[in-house]
Amino acid sequence: MGNSFGHLFRITTFGESHGGGVGVVIDGCPPRLDISETEIQVELDRRRPGQSKITTPRKETDTCEIISGVFEGKTLGTPIAILVRNQDTRPQDYDEMAIKYRPSHADATYDAKYGIRNWQGGGRSSARETIGRVAAGAIAKKILKQFANVEIVAYVKRIQDLEGVVDPNTVTLEQVESNIVRCPDGECAERMIERIEAIRRSGDSIGGVVECVARNIPQGLGEPVFDKLEADLAKGVMSLPASKGFEIGSGFAGTLLTGSQHNDEFYIDETGAVRTTTNRSGGIQGGITNGEPIILRVAFKPTATIRKEQRTVTSTGEETLLAAKGRHDPCVLPRAVPMVEAMVALVLCDHLLRHQGQCHTLKP
Repeated sequence: MGNSFGHLFRITTFGESHGGGVGVVIDGCPPRLDISETEIQVELDRRRPGQSKITTPRKETDTCEIISGVFEGKTLGTPIAILVRNQDTRPQDYDEMAIKYRPSHADATYDAKYGIRNWQGGGRSSARETIGRVAAGAIAKKILKQFANVEIVAYVKRIQDLEGVVDPNTVTLEQVESNIVRCPDGECAERMIERIEAIRRSGDSIGGVVECVARNIPQGLGEPVFDKLEADLAKGVMSLPASKGFEIGSGFAGTLLTGSQHNDEFYIDETGAVRTTTNRSGGIQGGITNGEPIILRVAFKPTATIRKEQRTVTSTGEETLLAAKGRHDPCVLPRAVPMVEAMVALVLCDHLLRHQGQCHTLKP
């Protein structure tokens, strides 16, 4: 239970961090879509470990294999299965954690729920599970681009108290990928990198905020009442490992404004389309897109597994101490960027296909 996501465009991820491999099964992808392992690999390379000095040193190529649903470079309309085999596994690094619970990790809660867990690297609760999401997100992005020219760009907005100045309306993927921390504000990025390196040397970890913008969004996406688009976006990004908060548009800052200050007034643009003068709604009103960019933010906590010694208990109920071993990100934010993009793409793709079944005006 809980391993599948979506309605018409539905994914199921599988695999554990130090098992044979991880991957995804995608159901509901339209037929005759051009897709290749190379396109998917581009996104996986942005997510993979060992890509810079501020990420986990685990060495994985994360090479993907499409094992069903694609023939001669085109989707068949049948389930697409994508597999990434684990290579650089070191289960022995987790021997101590077989009986000692890591503070703020999923060890104790998995034992409480199932009475059994894969303690090697976190098993299903590891961020390695997100490989399947990012692979599926690459296909979702392709569908969104082909049907509606949708563009999704996420970036690191803040790490601890260091916040970059970024315009979500103009930020580009090239700006995001111009440095290893994935903050388009180059000056702030340098300070972020220094902060992460210092915290890594101390054996600790830090968190922050990823911001994401989706542009060229058609009007009308979203399914009231319980499938409002912002509700599904919240569920999607909040299902990511280490996520602890979600905002869209003005978010919590909007609570400081009056209605007259917060409302997005309407006007008619040169094409005759209804637009808003501001975008405090974040592109969604009443759970339905209004055609403005969707702007959202996701808060990520500090990585739970750290080298500093902490108090904990064993699975047999004894108090003890733990200084965790293994290879872990001192800050998850740089690698969380493609994960956030993937989940936003999966939600938007699913709602685009649902909307197409209801609205005769949407054409590929």
